[in-house]
Amino acid sequence: MAEEAGTGADDACAWDERLGWAFGLIADDPAARTAALAYLAEARRQVADALGRSNEMWRLTLPLGAEEQYREPAFLEARRRYHQAQRRSLPDGLWGRPASGDLATWPGLPYALLFLEWEAKYPREWTQHAKAWGTKQSLIRGMALAHQEEAIRAKLTDLVEIVVLRAYRCKDREYVRVARAVDGADLRGRLDRAVDSDSPWARCHAGYVLWLLNRPGMPNTPHVWRAWVAGKAAALM
Repeated sequence: MAEEAGTGADDACAWDERLGWAFGLIADDPAARTAALAYLAEARRQVADALGRSNEMWRLTLPLGAEEQYREPAFLEARRRYHQAQRRSLPDGLWGRPASGDLATWPGLPYALLFLEWEAKYPREWTQHAKAWGTKQSLIRGMALAHQEEAIRAKLTDLVEIVVLRAYRCKDREYVRVARAVDGADLRGRLDRAVDSDSPWARCHAGYVLWLLNRPGMPNTPHVWRAWVAGKAAALM
């Protein structure tokens, strides 16, 4: 029985109190990352324990019927503790963002960007400790629709560059949405350099993004991506 964390209405201070430790996940210092990973492991353990208790109370109160069950104090308390544990962990703590509205005004934005930066810079650690492809996709799509203030544009431009320079990972194709949202001389200059790099991955991925930037009406579908990759591979044979 999974629930969303429901953190959309909290202010920035509440987010910092719950998840401020998570900035260690993207630190250059390996010791800081190790400490943050240990904190995350404990937070995820607490989420799992709280979920187990919530599910157990759900089973015990099931005979009461749906209406009475959701009034049962013990069950409600178990659910509350589970939600509280989720709010202090990743990726769970990011699941309660508002379904509508501009992410640029969401207090959780720094942590959404942090989660994407963590995946981009330290993909092995992200995959081992907090793999969530659906969350990655949802956040990227939200970023592409957010109001592009200068600081956000700079961060998103950095993320696009990091992603195109590495071997393709699940949902990386979604960054085309971001590239189209922050399109400009800075991004195109970085993509041009990637196309001229020694990395075949960078040449292929950056070339694809540039190709789509020059064709705003072209859909960014799996079929289009596969056709691009096949064409590049054929050109190398």
